[in-house]
Amino acid sequence: MAQTTPVHPVDEVPPVRQLAAFGLQHVLAMYAGAVAVPLIVGGAMKLSPADLAYLITADLLVCGIATLIQCIGFWRFGVRLPIMQGCTFAAVSPMVLIGTTGGGLPAIYGSVIVAGLAIMLLAPVFGRLLRFFPPLVTGTVILIIGVSLLPVAGNWVAGGVGSADFGAPRNIALAVLVLAVVLGVQRFAPAFLSRIAVLIGIAVGLAVAVPFGFTDFGGVGDADWVGISTPFHFGAPTFEFSAIASMLVVALVTMTETTGDLIAVGEMTDRKVEPRSLADGLRADGLSTVLGGVFNTFPYTAYAQNVGLVGLTRVRSRWVVATAGGILVLLGLLPKLGAVVAAVPAPVLGGAGLVMFGTVAASGLRTLTQVDFKGNNNLTVVAVSVAMGVLPVGVPTLYEKFPDWFQTVMNSGISAGCLTAIVLNLLFNHLPGKARSAAPDPDGLAGGGVEEAVGKPREEVV
Repeated sequence: MAQTTPVHPVDEVPPVRQLAAFGLQHVLAMYAGAVAVPLIVGGAMKLSPADLAYLITADLLVCGIATLIQCIGFWRFGVRLPIMQGCTFAAVSPMVLIGTTGGGLPAIYGSVIVAGLAIMLLAPVFGRLLRFFPPLVTGTVILIIGVSLLPVAGNWVAGGVGSADFGAPRNIALAVLVLAVVLGVQRFAPAFLSRIAVLIGIAVGLAVAVPFGFTDFGGVGDADWVGISTPFHFGAPTFEFSAIASMLVVALVTMTETTGDLIAVGEMTDRKVEPRSLADGLRADGLSTVLGGVFNTFPYTAYAQNVGLVGLTRVRSRWVVATAGGILVLLGLLPKLGAVVAAVPAPVLGGAGLVMFGTVAASGLRTLTQVDFKGNNNLTVVAVSVAMGVLPVGVPTLYEKFPDWFQTVMNSGISAGCLTAIVLNLLFNHLPGKARSAAPDPDGLAGGGVEEAVGKPREEVV
């Protein structure tokens, strides 16, 4: 009998009903973050409600297309892993500055297009840097991603930043209910239901929220049934040097963040990210960012909250996330559907977010278990990197007196922590340093600090 080659879990195609349920779960996990960027930028520029709605539908459409490119891929575009794409928050401050100081949306889109082209050109360079991301660095970065996202979940739990009842006990109670449902389904429900625990928790939370007045579906009636984004809706792009320079810094930051996310998903799905696949994933980011500039939206990157969902549900199929991308395309073309999803209250998302973002941090800890911490300085690398990553999260105004380019890099806890981990790993484990004893220590490890001991299990080192 002919033997069939086993299919890797990443390439498995679940039944249609599971694809739909798992895909919708991913959409709900990232929706609030996806629409936040156009809302913030458009609000700062005092755009009309109609223009704001247009920005949101354009964003959802390109989010879906970017996700499909990343998951399914073509030629040398797409990492072909379960990665959701969305607008990066690293670009918010520079875009607000560009949009409100005379350049307007055309200057934003011109700089976004140039940044996307730069990402595509630099993708192979980042691919060759993968050797500087041993488990010591990747585990630290994944841990920082999870920890830096927890305040986002906390704001959702309290009702959402700027809400009139922020921190009200009923908001926190609703979030706790959703959290309890997610944990209960994971613990006691059959295998299939446990994999959509987040979706069930959100559904139960929404069912409770409606009669208690947590949400308003009035916007659904006002939304159009069909809306199509046209290229350069706000005018032809303009290319201003200062705008392009600031967006190129954002491009480097998003490439660093995306590298961490791709490596994290590779760890979770047991399909390691190689230099070529990393370059393909970054190249897809660049293409999506160019499309964003053409179709009236913003730079794109991998969404860390969905990385946590992959780890939590243990559903590793990229076709699940591709289905989520298809749902986002529908939401972008059918604004009325998007309005329904937008009506999910923040505390409901917060209860689910606590589990998802905590899962990302826990995955980082799991990766760090592969690292040897005896007789070397690896603990220092982790400690300082986590500290640098958490600083801008805990003290958002820490770097406000520094130049804009410095704030763009360091105000993102993910990029600050990632860059610190890379530099410290180079300092302690790659560059020549003080002489170390070649004699093995009591655990059988040579001296410590050599690169072989950074990321290999003890048996391989010996």
